[in-house]
Amino acid sequence: MRLIFLFCFVTSRLLIAQTQPKATFHHFQYEGKDVCFNQPLQANTQYFNPIVAGFYPDPSICRKGNDYYLVHSTFSYYPGIPIWHSTDLVNWKQIGHVLNRPSQLKLNNLELSAGIFAPTIRYNEKNNTFYLICTVVGGINNFIVKTNDLKKGWSDPILLPDVNGIDPSIFFDDNGKTYIVNCGVPIVSKWRGHRAVWLTEYNTQTDQVVGGAGKIIVDGGVDTSKHPLWLEGPHLYKVNNKYLLIAAEGGTSEGHSEVIFESEQVGGPYKPCHINPILTQRNLDPNRTNAITSTGHADLIQTPKGDWWAVFLATRPYQKHFYSTGRETFLLPVTWKNNVPIILDSALAIPVVNTKSSLNKQVARPTGNFIWKDDFTKPQLQQEWLMLRTPNDTPWYSLQNGTLQLEALPKSIFTKTNPAYLGRRQQHTSFSASTQFDFEPQNAQHLAGMVLFQNDKNNLIIGKTIKDNQIKLLVFKRKLGINSILNEIVINPEDAHKPIQIYMDVVANLCQIQYAFAGSQTRLPIATNINIQYLSTREAGGFVGATIGMYATAAFSS
Repeated sequence: MRLIFLFCFVTSRLLIAQTQPKATFHHFQYEGKDVCFNQPLQANTQYFNPIVAGFYPDPSICRKGNDYYLVHSTFSYYPGIPIWHSTDLVNWKQIGHVLNRPSQLKLNNLELSAGIFAPTIRYNEKNNTFYLICTVVGGINNFIVKTNDLKKGWSDPILLPDVNGIDPSIFFDDNGKTYIVNCGVPIVSKWRGHRAVWLTEYNTQTDQVVGGAGKIIVDGGVDTSKHPLWLEGPHLYKVNNKYLLIAAEGGTSEGHSEVIFESEQVGGPYKPCHINPILTQRNLDPNRTNAITSTGHADLIQTPKGDWWAVFLATRPYQKHFYSTGRETFLLPVTWKNNVPIILDSALAIPVVNTKSSLNKQVARPTGNFIWKDDFTKPQLQQEWLMLRTPNDTPWYSLQNGTLQLEALPKSIFTKTNPAYLGRRQQHTSFSASTQFDFEPQNAQHLAGMVLFQNDKNNLIIGKTIKDNQIKLLVFKRKLGINSILNEIVINPEDAHKPIQIYMDVVANLCQIQYAFAGSQTRLPIATNINIQYLSTREAGGFVGATIGMYATAAFSS
């Protein structure tokens, strides 16, 4: 009897698995349309800020010879930490991801704004090794990965149980010693948002911390009488025999800034430099044209010629406070004043167009207005595609004959799982996106189509499904975890098996959606003037920007 029951159970599970349909996507196209980028650049001397547009926060940079490498936070997206290469600090090409194996990055069940926080990349000349130090918030906490050859990938994580807090950075002193600085709680917290910078010695031969948890070298911030908030993102440098420590201060919104401290000894005492902050936009007119706000989390780099530059994060809001593009990466030259590196005078606004000599011939850059299309003819996914959290061992996507196939998993994009979703970053306030797909839903839980995704509680779905025993195209809004159908179109029987083309156009907080069946040049409206301000960081919360992409599920619920 037990064998019969087991046979029936296994058979039923196999039948359920076999009934999960697949969605076939024929192409996906994204086009940026920001007005600020509609201006010509002088060849080889001008560049746009941001240098990497869209959700690429917490930049860190290093140099080996004439080659620069840049990395960013990815939170609970997978693969983790894109890595870019440049020879002029402006023209960047992505060369992979640092954490591209499930053994390196466990993100299961994490909030989207947990996971990978603030990686720091450094090159150690003494052992010809690249190091990346980082935090998995909600996971393994602080760790290091390293490599002697970027083409061969990075090691599995080396755990740092003695380094608490977040935002660790590694520093190689010229005497051969190595140190980690990080943001952590002080010994005594005196106000909300009170944080400290800790210093810990690290042995690169044993890959272990020396002497335990280290010590505090900056407690609170520049002016503790003002109770500064969230001292974080520290980096340590040695310039002209003096140790310089920079850090972000003031939180990640409009009050964000970059501050600096100095010391004669690596272990301190560190005192605020006489010029602070070295970067902020918080005192400027919020009504200025092309406002760039929330500047901070900087990293400094020196060129082979001796010039200094800074990468940092900032945002480009619409209507003063709202943006869905996330925190982006910007570049400015550093000016030294009385031995203090000034990224920008606090009375000046960051310009969209900046000047740098000796730029390489302009190539496709991850900024400005561009058209990006994937027709799925390559043997592997393009590097722009991200998924939510770490996948398991069973792949749910495949590339076949110029198509992308997504299995409709019994997982929802509304949950903290790894659903069948592939998204690329929204890199413009104004953009259009389109895709064409085939899908044969078998019940009301089956849905496939396009998603504009901020997080599991805030997203917009356009998908084909079954509702009220009819095949329909739905526009589905999820705001603060509350679901609502904005519109639904019944698909006639003669069109039920035709591929569907979805078109999305976004200008700031307004979204228009159209559709067409394959073979037709007529676009039909399905939703107009959708207010998507709820997808902004201001309303949705968190640290990520929106992504847009393709989705299939067998767990849809309206």
